[in-house]
Amino acid sequence: MTTQDTTKYSFSQTEQYQMTGLVSYAELQSLPEMWKIAATQFKDVTALIDPHVKPQVTLTYEQLHYQIQQFAIGIQVLGFTQDTEDSVLPRIALFADNSTRWMIADQGIMMAGAANAVRSSAAEKEELLYILEHSGSTGLVVENIKTLKKLEPELYSSKVQWIVLLSDEEAPINPNVKIINYNQLIQLASSNTLKEVKLNREQLATLIYTSGTTGKPKGVMLTHGNLIHQLNTLTAVIQPAVGDKTLSILPTWHSFGRVGEYYTLSQGCTQVYTNRRFLKQDLQEYKPQYVVGVPRLWESIYEGIQKSFREKSPRMQKLINNFLAVSGRFIKAVRTWKGLDLQNLNPTRAQIINAWKTTILLAPLHFLGEMIVYKKIQQATGGNVKQLICGGGSLAQHLEEFFEIVGINILVGYGLTETSPVLSARRHYKNLRGSSGIPIAGTEFKIVDLETRQTLPPQKKGLVMARGPQVMKGYYLNPEATSKAIDAEGWFDTGDVGWLTQDNQVVLTGRAKDTIVLTNGENIEPQPIEDACLRSDYIDQIMLVGQDEKFLGALIVPNLEALEAKLGSQIDLNSKPVRDLFREEINRETRNRPGYRRDDEILVFDLIQEPFTIENGLLTQTLKIRRNVVTERYQDIISKMFA
Repeated sequence: MTTQDTTKYSFSQTEQYQMTGLVSYAELQSLPEMWKIAATQFKDVTALIDPHVKPQVTLTYEQLHYQIQQFAIGIQVLGFTQDTEDSVLPRIALFADNSTRWMIADQGIMMAGAANAVRSSAAEKEELLYILEHSGSTGLVVENIKTLKKLEPELYSSKVQWIVLLSDEEAPINPNVKIINYNQLIQLASSNTLKEVKLNREQLATLIYTSGTTGKPKGVMLTHGNLIHQLNTLTAVIQPAVGDKTLSILPTWHSFGRVGEYYTLSQGCTQVYTNRRFLKQDLQEYKPQYVVGVPRLWESIYEGIQKSFREKSPRMQKLINNFLAVSGRFIKAVRTWKGLDLQNLNPTRAQIINAWKTTILLAPLHFLGEMIVYKKIQQATGGNVKQLICGGGSLAQHLEEFFEIVGINILVGYGLTETSPVLSARRHYKNLRGSSGIPIAGTEFKIVDLETRQTLPPQKKGLVMARGPQVMKGYYLNPEATSKAIDAEGWFDTGDVGWLTQDNQVVLTGRAKDTIVLTNGENIEPQPIEDACLRSDYIDQIMLVGQDEKFLGALIVPNLEALEAKLGSQIDLNSKPVRDLFREEINRETRNRPGYRRDDEILVFDLIQEPFTIENGLLTQTLKIRRNVVTERYQDIISKMFA
């Protein structure tokens, strides 16, 4: 599948062998049909555990299927309006967050014969009201009364005919809209039966609204076929055993977290709901085999491990650092002779021989480090992890190296909401660090010139285009945006910049719209430089700035705990010792980065105390920095930086 030959990627012989015995959903016509198969296959296996609600919720696959059916019956009894267009099913808005009831509601709505429009209950009022109106939803399922009250009074002038609370709170009485709670909906279903609805793969399953950085959010139309394709192809990436545990921490309504849950549940896994507050505790208690997360999650785990290192005696710290250094050379050598070093994909015979010698020489020390140090580090993730699955952004190189050294396997995937979401993923038997893996079955990539849109050969950097059964139907009620995103031949413009290796692994280097253009005409992709700087113990978060300037600058959120351990308490972030330390750190990490150029240097920076978070609007729900929002908020500081 080179740029001249865009034959769809299909399952390799290795993958077909691995998939033997996994549950197949190839014949599905709609996503909810999977629950009957799962209930038959896994019956009394625990499907969902929510340990952080009172009382704790535990459901087997049989119980989960039954509750989805009951929710669907209740929705059918309440009623919804059918559109004239067959492929666009009636819409019901679902504004709620991770819980067993979210999954029941999500699949219950689809089983009833409707599509849902989903968003977090924590989203801004204006955005929720916009989604409600734009989607044309005639029913609304909300987290609780707090969410309901946030939408008043405008809610009652919408098309919504009824509202269901996912909580057991007493439903308020409203003369215009029927409002019931979860238990009342289930009671409503108890005296009725499910009306079977014939759905097909072309019909709308869900509307996921992208967080609009400019203008209104766009409604991504994902069909049943889009989502079923993911169920049937992700078996090539991970092959879970029945009863394997997974932790659910990503927003369930987001495409990455959502499809991750659909897939692992389709294979009989036990899903445990967690959150940032309980993550460390749940890793130890439930000892999961899989965790699906984003780079910031693995970074926080890494930072926790680094903190534990700093609490050791100086002698032990030195021992640990020595082992890590030796093991770093060991894995570099192993990657080299395996042809899995992104900086040297085609090693010479001499390089391979030298790599073998280094591997043999350092193997005893590496395995000693595993016995003394790395086994204990593995316990930070529970000790049973088969693979961590990473998506939603690039994974910094130092995190890649650290987790490989300590024996925690991370598989990185790539995709977007518009692609349901997975386009490509690494395989455990060919885990090329720094890449986003090879396409999943039925998927094609090509790289085109940013200006001319001419197809480029392998190893040439350009705009990443993708095509496959997982590409969205389009943006709801927005044909203009759809035609800009998907061309006449079905190629989707990802907006990402990257290149393809000779064996079709995609390597991403940044977002086309994030590129910083200096006054000398140099194009700088900020992500790789930011990732390099994050190697520093003293940098918690960083965002490069410098559009239309002579050089780069940075906004840095310091790791205050590490800083105090180094310089003592009562730190003045503007003092010379602090600034000198950060100058040394960013210079070292930037210059040590592969492919370093003088234009990559950060000549000015400022330290800010407020972290970038979801709550203050500076991170997306998948923990990516909202660059335009950060730039706007700190415009005065940025201007002074370059003055």
